[in-house]
Amino acid sequence: MDNNDFSFEAKLKNAKDILQTLMNPDITLENSVKAYERGMKELQEAQKMLEDAEIKINQIKSTQ
Repeated sequence: MDNNDFSFEAKLKNAKDILQTLMNPDITLENSVKAYERGMKELQEAQKMLEDAEIKINQIKSTQ
């Protein structure tokens, strides 16, 4: 796994891929729950990255 797998963009792509999996009518309930959990984790991590970026931007603005 390279560092790009941990990027914001990768998190969103993974969540999108998981959503496609969830839309498959043949997915089992157990697999859909697991996929949902993975998708939520990816989205929460992406949200944290956005919040961290916002904090950094605000810090930069406050020092100017």
